[in-house]
Amino acid sequence: MNKINNLTLGRHDKFIVHFVGNKTNGNGVQFSNALTQCKDIEAHIKNLIDNNFKLEDLYGFYFTPQLELNPIFNFVSLIFETTNEFVEQSQNCARYLYDKSIHPQIKSGELCFSYFRDCVFNGKTIDCISIFKSENKDTFLKIHSRGNIFEIESESGININKLDKGCLIFNIEKENGYVVAIVDNTNKGTEAKYWTDDFLHVRPRKDSFNQTQNMLSLCKSFVSQLPNENGKIEKATYMNRSVKALKEESVNVDAFAEQVFETPKLVSEFKQYKETYQRERDMEIDDTFETVSTAIKRKGTGQ
Repeated sequence: MNKINNLTLGRHDKFIVHFVGNKTNGNGVQFSNALTQCKDIEAHIKNLIDNNFKLEDLYGFYFTPQLELNPIFNFVSLIFETTNEFVEQSQNCARYLYDKSIHPQIKSGELCFSYFRDCVFNGKTIDCISIFKSENKDTFLKIHSRGNIFEIESESGININKLDKGCLIFNIEKENGYVVAIVDNTNKGTEAKYWTDDFLHVRPRKDSFNQTQNMLSLCKSFVSQLPNENGKIEKATYMNRSVKALKEESVNVDAFAEQVFETPKLVSEFKQYKETYQRERDMEIDDTFETVSTAIKRKGTGQ
C-alpha cells in the first residue's frame, strides 16, 4: 500500500543567510541582521526542495527528558507563532549550529533560511520553514563580451540543484515535534551526524513508512544472527517471506512471525529478539500497523 506524502510549496515569503564556521578551527560565525531579497531566487529554492527532499521518510524533533528542551524546536516555534521573530530566531539557530560544529572535519558554509506561506501538505494548508547548509561550492564560468572579444572568468557558488544538508519543518503536529523532512548528502562519517543528532535532534516518526522499515530491519538483524545451521538458502527464504508479508496492506506481528518463521521455536525466539531490539534502539514497532511498499524498496533486503 503506497502512501506518498504530497507537498505543494506556497509563497516564498522570507529569506536570510548566515555564515557558520567550524568552532574548533576558529572559522567564526557571521549573522545577517536583515532579510535578503528573494524575488529572483524563489523558483531556484523551490526547485532545490523538489529535487532533494523525499517526503516518505519523515522525522520529528525530540529531546530528553522533554521535547520543550530542544533548542531548534523552540526557535522554530517562535517563528511559527510570529514571523517577526524570523531574523532573530534564525540567528539563534545559526549560533546553536556553530556551537555544535566542533569536529575538525565539519566544513564551514552558508546557512540559509526560507519561510513559505500557505503550503499544501497532504491536503492541509500550512506554513513551512526550510533550513539549508551549503558546504561544498561549485565552480561556474561567466562569459562577457567586450566589443569583438569574449572574456571568461570563474566564480564559486551554491549548486541550485543539489543540497548538502537541509530540513523542511511543517507547522503541523507541534505536540509531536512537528513534521520534519531531512537531507544529508555529506553524511559519510560520524562527524556528519552533528546535523541530525546534535543540531536538529530529530528521530523517525512513528508512521507507516518507518514502521515498515523498522520491521524489515528487525527481520534482517534477527536472521543474520541465526546459527550457521540455518544455511544461506534458508536465511534467504526467511527474508523473502518477510518482504512478501510486508507487501500486504497491514501486518500483525504475531501472524507475521508465524508466516515467516513457521516453527514455534523460531517464532518464540523472534518475538523475544524483537523486545530486545526495540529496547536497545529506543524505538517501538506496533503489534499491528499499515505498511508502505516503498519503504521496502528504499531499505532493500540485503540478499
